[in-house]
Amino acid sequence: MKKKAFVVLLAFLILTAVQSVQAAPLIDIEVGKPEEPAQFVDSINILILLTILTLVPSILVLVTSFTRIVVVLSFLRNALSTPQTPPNQVLIGLALFLTFFIMAPVYGQITREAVNPYLEGTITQKEALETASGPLKEFMLRQTREKDLALFVKLSQDELPEDRMDVALTTVIPAFIISELKTAFIIGFLLYIPFIVIDLIVSSILMSMGMFMLPPATISLPFKLLLFILVDGWHLIVKSLVEGFV
Repeated sequence: MKKKAFVVLLAFLILTAVQSVQAAPLIDIEVGKPEEPAQFVDSINILILLTILTLVPSILVLVTSFTRIVVVLSFLRNALSTPQTPPNQVLIGLALFLTFFIMAPVYGQITREAVNPYLEGTITQKEALETASGPLKEFMLRQTREKDLALFVKLSQDELPEDRMDVALTTVIPAFIISELKTAFIIGFLLYIPFIVIDLIVSSILMSMGMFMLPPATISLPFKLLLFILVDGWHLIVKSLVEGFV
């Protein structure tokens, strides 16, 4: 009876799927030469949009807070001696949502000042791009060290601007990236210190007891986890990361 019921259910699902396909609208894609100038402009806009979509992952990683967050979380996982826990999917997901939270004011300002006016037709595409780059550049410059910014201004062989906001976006981005990497490595180093102390203490105790065959990491791991839980580690890490961009 169970087998018969399963066959009836499967047949019902197949029939439903076939009916859905038959009821689906016809989609027709044609490739041809544009007959009007407006059609040519629309084709160029679609090409530009597809190109931007392919660059979205790089933009997300390089011009937002994502780089610092994901590097610090990776250091934390290695400092705890749990290279597979939390898994990569969890760390990337946490880094993404923290990035959305931190960058929300910046993207909101870009939407109000650039995207909405452009969609309404009150400003041109060039004006929209210049307006949108302002809040993003301001965010990156707040996190960029003067030394790194001066390095890329010198390498670009451009004239030294009077205001930091006058620096080209292509010069700000690499300076912002190396500044974020240095900051993330500094935080990672500070995260390692308490856990290294635990490893040293456990190793010294095991050697003094003559337990040379027992791996110190096996004994120190529970103490590391206990320390991390007692100080509410995830709360402290996330709080420090978010407040570092405010």
